[in-house]
Parts: sequence; C-alpha cells; structure tokens
Amino acid sequence: QVQLVESGGGSVQAGGSLRLSCAASVRTDSTYAIGWFRQAPGKEREFVAAINWSSGNTRYADPVKGRFTISRDNAKNTVYLQIDSLKLEDTAVYYCAATLPRLVAEASQYPYWGQGTQVTVSS
Repeated sequence: QVQLVESGGGSVQAGGSLRLSCAASVRTDSTYAIGWFRQAPGKEREFVAAINWSSGNTRYADPVKGRFTISRDNAKNTVYLQIDSLKLEDTAVYYCAATLPRLVAEASQYPYWGQGTQVTVSS
C-alpha cells in the first residue's frame, strides 16, 4: 500500500544541520502516521519521531527533543526530518516507516519501510 524513499543523508560536522526527506506513495483512501527511526552500528533500531499525516500531530524520542523537527508537505507526499545541533551519537542510518496514525514508537508496529539514508556526524 505504501512505498517510501529516504534521501538527504550525508556527512556533517557536529553542531551542523541536515534535513532528511521521506517521499511516500500513499493510498488516498487510507490515513497513515510516518515515523523516523535510526540504527547505529551494533545497536538496535530506535524510534526518533513520528507525525500523523492528516492532523500534523507529532511525537519525539527524548534524546532528540528540541533538536529534531518532523513535518510534512501533503502536496508533495513528503515527510521531513530537520536535524539541528547534530551530535556524534546521531550517526546512524535513518529510516522512515509508515503505520496506522497512532504515533507509536515501536518499530514492529510499522509494516512499511524505506531503504534508509546514512547520516554521519564528524567532530
């Protein structure tokens, strides 16, 4: 039902900013939440942020509150993750995923996933 493609990753110095994009092919007769997750080497995939596609309501993981902003552009079927004040520990592959609009943080509740985009933060 949903296809997702992430882009916008790259290498950035600590303290810098980056905006990730998630282009979504979404059925017009369905409503979704879009979540961002990240996975660093040797670590489990963790929740970052989520947004209700229709309402714009958002949820953030504690480590990224105040630094990350999730938003969407309905006309472009795209969800963005604005990342400010990047830290070394933000280095990971970032994935977007789609689920029913409940803003859940559990990866297992998201049936649709993109391929991921690498974010690397250097000092």
